[in-house]
Amino acid sequence: MQTVPATSANAVPAIGTRNPGIDLLRGLAIVLVVFNHLGLRIPLKKTALTDVLPAWLLSRLNYNGYEAVFVFFVISGFLISGNALRRWGSLEKIDLRAFYARRFARIVPCLLALVAVLSVLHLAGVRDYTIIHANQSLPRAIFAALGLHLNWYEGQTGYLPGNWDVLWSLSIEEVFYLGFPLVCLLTRRRRVLVPWLALLALSMPWTHAALRGNEIWQEKAYLPGMSAIAIGVLGALLADAWRPPRRTVVMLGWFGATGLGAVLLDGGALWHWLRDGYMLVLTLSSLCLVLCCRWRTDGGAALSLPGFGWLRSWGRLSYEIYLTHMFAVFAVVRAYRAWGGDPAHGWLWYLPALGLCWLLGAVVERWLSTPCERWLRRCLWKPAGAARPTTAELPVA
Repeated sequence: MQTVPATSANAVPAIGTRNPGIDLLRGLAIVLVVFNHLGLRIPLKKTALTDVLPAWLLSRLNYNGYEAVFVFFVISGFLISGNALRRWGSLEKIDLRAFYARRFARIVPCLLALVAVLSVLHLAGVRDYTIIHANQSLPRAIFAALGLHLNWYEGQTGYLPGNWDVLWSLSIEEVFYLGFPLVCLLTRRRRVLVPWLALLALSMPWTHAALRGNEIWQEKAYLPGMSAIAIGVLGALLADAWRPPRRTVVMLGWFGATGLGAVLLDGGALWHWLRDGYMLVLTLSSLCLVLCCRWRTDGGAALSLPGFGWLRSWGRLSYEIYLTHMFAVFAVVRAYRAWGGDPAHGWLWYLPALGLCWLLGAVVERWLSTPCERWLRRCLWKPAGAARPTTAELPVA
């Protein structure tokens, strides 16, 4: 059995170094989210593409957005925990001030800007952006978004307009990271922390099934999403402690690709056999791919498929695209309907929608998120001799 050379196995990527394979996976996830929100309004299975592609495939392209968010959760747990391990050596040595400062600097500027823009659009009565449910209000939606419980608020009152709705996953992720470093400091030992993380990770099928009476809350509850993040954290701990043989890494990659492909292409069949357990197949397969990408990079063989640079760029901009893509989706859908709304040609509108989503994300990253993050890091926390801040180490869904 061939093993990874010691010099490669012991190599540790610098903090903030981007992994092209993980960016590729994250890019796939954000594209699926965009396809989902377009498909709810312009279904591919009703377009002329059915003449050349099977309807089931077109349907799966449109309806994997929820699964894609769980891929994000796994990646986020892996990367943020992995960066913490490289920065402080172990999770029980996390610097609370530094950890929270980094999360705040990365998350808050775009979040505040989005909430401000959505509030103005609601007050102006702009269609697609106006909160219309009688039991919902703008002040309450703002409080839910900034208070990291928009998922709970929707579970109690119903769906908010699309641009608000995307914040449900941010509520889950940031609540996890508010408590995570405290748990690490309290447990103090990896052998104590790991069983709790494993219990949370394996609870996903049961916590997901237990909420079946409320469709919105079942999709957006805290525990299932936190279970996926916990799987990513466990993966980071494994990657930190073990360097497997190259053959094992390759097999892990194929296993992850097969499992993820099965969920994305035929999730219905897996649901028939596994019920809520198919969520574990999704998240564990995602972790296998992430681990494969990490270990291949450590071994000097990073995954960077030629011709997929555009998809990696989506991965690099995933946070900005995720928060802003509904502006592009609504604009394109409005144009599609104004042009006549011919379902047969609906697929053609996906191309400008994808371009606008990427462009908007790139503009927000260039002029808002990166400058604000750097400024906030300097204001909130900067250790002696710290390198210039980078956003690469702080990916979120």
